[in-house]
Amino acid sequence: MEDLLLKDRVAVITGGSRGLGLAIAHRFARAGAKIVIASRTQRSVDTAVAQLDATGAQVTGLVCDVADITQVQALAAQAVESFGRIDIWVNNAGISAPYGPTAHIPSQDFQDVMNTNMLGTYNGSVVALRYFLPQKSGKLINLLGRGDSGSIKLQNAYSSSKVWVRNFTKTLAAEYKDSGVDIFGFNPGLVRTDMLSQVQAVAGYESQLRPIRFIAALWGNPADVPAEKVLWLASAASDGKTGRMLTVLTAGFMLRRLIGMGLRWLLHRPTEMMDLNISSVEPALELVPVYIKERQ
Repeated sequence: MEDLLLKDRVAVITGGSRGLGLAIAHRFARAGAKIVIASRTQRSVDTAVAQLDATGAQVTGLVCDVADITQVQALAAQAVESFGRIDIWVNNAGISAPYGPTAHIPSQDFQDVMNTNMLGTYNGSVVALRYFLPQKSGKLINLLGRGDSGSIKLQNAYSSSKVWVRNFTKTLAAEYKDSGVDIFGFNPGLVRTDMLSQVQAVAGYESQLRPIRFIAALWGNPADVPAEKVLWLASAASDGKTGRMLTVLTAGFMLRRLIGMGLRWLLHRPTEMMDLNISSVEPALELVPVYIKERQ
């Protein structure tokens, strides 16, 4: 019998139609929550709602561009109209830019990351808080990611956005410490979803992404592993622990995985590698010899 840690709780999950967001939705539903998912296309919303509905979940969904606060407000309004309240809000929607040096990435791709990852997190957070604060309860969970604690070369858009999300979330938690609302940051680590396996690179930098297959085999997880951690944050078990920044990739976890892979190698057991699809985008600036030499 499934636990009912979130019985009758209402959870909004942005980017909830696939990958980690959909895994969180399924896990919350099994724990008794009523689910509201958001995605950028009607087809994605309809497909995910049908999937969840088939499992017996109470679910609704709405097309929502998280960079537009009016659409985020409409998402919250639908949650209240459908289920009467909001108890949990997960800012999961996120994208990455092509892998490569910053000035060579098309400007629109870079700006799209800022709009989704930063502005989208801001919009979701303030809309959620405007419901949570009057009721003196709620769980706000903002998704972190690679680079949230420092710079990552050739991934400036994504890593910088996640540094911002981390600092923004910690500040919110400090500002509303005694409000009854719990605010968390969560880094899911390497999640074996399309976001990790279907990637773009500036033309000429594709080869530098190929080690991802090995890294994902070593430290990657299926989406249901971090989804279990998000369930803990959304449940009463995290009451009063506001401000926590949780990560899947702890030193202990990484060491255990490294030892495990070493043992498999010694025992000649095969390691399953993740499929990786790299597509190329033309650089916004001509690659000069110094960059060509560096990438070789």
